[in-house]
Amino acid sequence: MSQGPRSGLAAVSSALLAMSRHLEVRDVLKTIVASARELLDAQYAALGVPDDHGGFAQFVVDGVGEEQWKAIGPLPRQHGILAAMLQEARPQRLADVRKDPRFEGWPSAHPEMSDFLGLPVRDGDEVLGALFLANKNCAKPRGGCGFTEDDEELLSILAQHAAIALTNARLYERSRELTIAEERSRLAHELHDAVSQKLFSLRLTAQAATALVDRDPARAKGELQQVAVLAAEAADELRAAVVELRPAALDEDGLVATLRTHIQVLDRAHTARVTFTSRGVRALPAAQEEALLRVAQEALHNALRHSGAQHVEVSLGKRGPGTVLRVTDDGGGFDPTTVRRAGRHLGLVSMRDRASGVGGTLTVESVPGKGTTIEMEAPGG
Repeated sequence: MSQGPRSGLAAVSSALLAMSRHLEVRDVLKTIVASARELLDAQYAALGVPDDHGGFAQFVVDGVGEEQWKAIGPLPRQHGILAAMLQEARPQRLADVRKDPRFEGWPSAHPEMSDFLGLPVRDGDEVLGALFLANKNCAKPRGGCGFTEDDEELLSILAQHAAIALTNARLYERSRELTIAEERSRLAHELHDAVSQKLFSLRLTAQAATALVDRDPARAKGELQQVAVLAAEAADELRAAVVELRPAALDEDGLVATLRTHIQVLDRAHTARVTFTSRGVRALPAAQEEALLRVAQEALHNALRHSGAQHVEVSLGKRGPGTVLRVTDDGGGFDPTTVRRAGRHLGLVSMRDRASGVGGTLTVESVPGKGTTIEMEAPGG
């Protein structure tokens, strides 16, 4: 490493820490590629994750502008040098990739590449991806490759840690998928119970109105009014459940916009007034944003379906180095100690688990007849 042992070690350490900091697969891939390109001082870097159909499920590049990347066209197939790295699972260091017999050309908008260093990213016997660099920023030895054996050794170390980071990210995403599946199952169960009860009451009330319409029109009118009330409640239950079943658009819109949209729909679906304010909150890591969103949804669920609240306020703001979510309602409230002893936790255990899972805290303030405030504080933002 030409920068010297101290600066080189610091750069490697920084790169490894950056990789371990991310939990989303896409973020991990971007960090691996950017770290490899910076550490080895190359013009281009890329990492392809193969699919089962001869192509790549994901392909991340660094050093190519967005417009040029669009002009290049579709993702590459598993061919040439890329296929060799995946199939032979050994490093490829070439003085000029264009002169290698396995080279099969590239699209017209593709940047010109000469010296090349690539190797597989492996977890045991499984090849997770192909990582490669091109065009070392240095004077090339005549007829030789700009990338050295030291570069190959450094990239090999980076690839080993990249495999760990990528495997952890995949496990996290699978865990999150299971959590979402469990959440959807819970909501489906609640939907079945709540709406079935409403529809059963609706049917009985309609039957009563039919029996009374000839001999007691006044009572029949009252029963029909109750039918209208029950139908409206069933519609509210359905709308609220559908909102919760929709996947959160955190990746596209971010936490603030997702919460605002969610609360606007709840405000329309329920008789209670539901409001939202946000002050100074920037983007947080994906895990923290998801935890804050899920806690907000659980707290809103309790307030709107169990508390009898007329107004629910949701706020998101900064507090020192952290972000604070507050959900306050003017409903019936409860005694938190009694609830704990009775085992009726109203989702409090789940909310505390979500908060602690991202290094945050959850506090609950409630008094019978005086409403409830649930507050989650998470680091960052």
